[in-house]
Amino acid sequence: MATKNFDVIIIGTGQAGPPLAASLAKNGIKTAIIEKGDLGGTCVNVGCTPTKAYVASARRAFIAKNSKSLGVEVKGEIVVNLKTIKVRKDKIIQDSRDGLHKMLTETENISLIKGTAKFVDERTISVNGENYSAEKIYINVGGRARIPEGFSSVPFLTNTSILELEEIPEHLIIVGGGYIGLEFGQMFRRFGSKVTILESGDKLLKREDDEFAEEIAAIFKNEGVNIRLNSKCISAKKKGDQIEVKIECTKGAPTLTGSHILIAAGRTPNTDDLGLDKTKVKLDKRGYIKVNDELQTNLDHIWALGDCNGEGAFTHTAYNDFQIVNSQLFQDKKRKLSDRFLCYAAFIDPPIARVGMNEKEIREKGIKAKIATRPMSKVARAKEMGETQGMLKILIDDKTDKVLGATFLGTGADEYIHTIIDLMYADATYTVIRDAVHIHPTVSELIPTMLENPKLLE
Repeated sequence: MATKNFDVIIIGTGQAGPPLAASLAKNGIKTAIIEKGDLGGTCVNVGCTPTKAYVASARRAFIAKNSKSLGVEVKGEIVVNLKTIKVRKDKIIQDSRDGLHKMLTETENISLIKGTAKFVDERTISVNGENYSAEKIYINVGGRARIPEGFSSVPFLTNTSILELEEIPEHLIIVGGGYIGLEFGQMFRRFGSKVTILESGDKLLKREDDEFAEEIAAIFKNEGVNIRLNSKCISAKKKGDQIEVKIECTKGAPTLTGSHILIAAGRTPNTDDLGLDKTKVKLDKRGYIKVNDELQTNLDHIWALGDCNGEGAFTHTAYNDFQIVNSQLFQDKKRKLSDRFLCYAAFIDPPIARVGMNEKEIREKGIKAKIATRPMSKVARAKEMGETQGMLKILIDDKTDKVLGATFLGTGADEYIHTIIDLMYADATYTVIRDAVHIHPTVSELIPTMLENPKLLE
């Protein structure tokens, strides 16, 4: 079998693969990019793009039903049409796919290959019976929902398949109280479903400080979402046209019946069907590809970018992976993985956004720090909007006066967290924000006043 040769092969068209292909092509490098599914990866097809479109619809429904206190009454029934919501979502996705397809098929030096990639050896990849080789290979294969044992006998949903529903579930049971579970839980509750979230731990969002988890639980319960903590989901089975989940828990009934079940119990990398056993590429115990500070594997001609390297699991970190590699290839060679600050948001309503360390981590590390907090109920703009749920917290190194991290829960938090992110990347002290003049009336303007007298964390 003849082997087709390229300078570079990229496996996957998520948030790192296409911009890397474009940069390589611009620099005259003959590049093949391989995709087994729809162009765009998780974000475009089953992640950010579709879920945020659904979140927008859910918020419109919530506002329509809950504006009486602001003097706006909607007479008559509020009807949520999931088919219409899905059509809108599908159109947004297809537009993104079409744009990617145009770029990848019309750019000189890029060859788009559709099919499943499998390593034949450390420099050769097979797709649909054809072999391709390259001097450099970049893996950008993403991840998928992790399915725990005990659910194989029921038609469970994942973050992918739930987006194909055209009828609103009567009772949606969600296994997992993390970011994905919470987004879908609130969304479908606002669409009209009864929702029960089962979380094995003692709080929602286990990464976050307790007060944020407790506040989010209160927000959800106020919207009618049933939350059961300390629930170990053992198994699920069909019971007529319903699904019965058997639960081992400290409180509540040992079984729960619903019309649909969503598994949101974490993610797993798409590395198990790549044929990596034909190479010496090292994986960790969870199947993520091990990389160094420049995203290079233990083989000097193979890199791993995006969710499959276990170093981010977000669209923005995947794109930053491209930026790191591109810096090493064509720019100043200064960008590295270790320079990146952890940052993310859960797009519940109100959103929670985070950068850097939280209070729990700072205490565990024994860092002497200062803390500044403010409840959203004391933010004028939040009061004016009628959206006072949540709180703001900023943590500062007592020795350097530089920000160690921040967690914001409140209206618009996913936007104004960038005030802190930018400050941290500038390597500036908290006094830069403290002394800044922000626009009134905004939530952002309260950040300088928060920082006037930060208290020592005891």
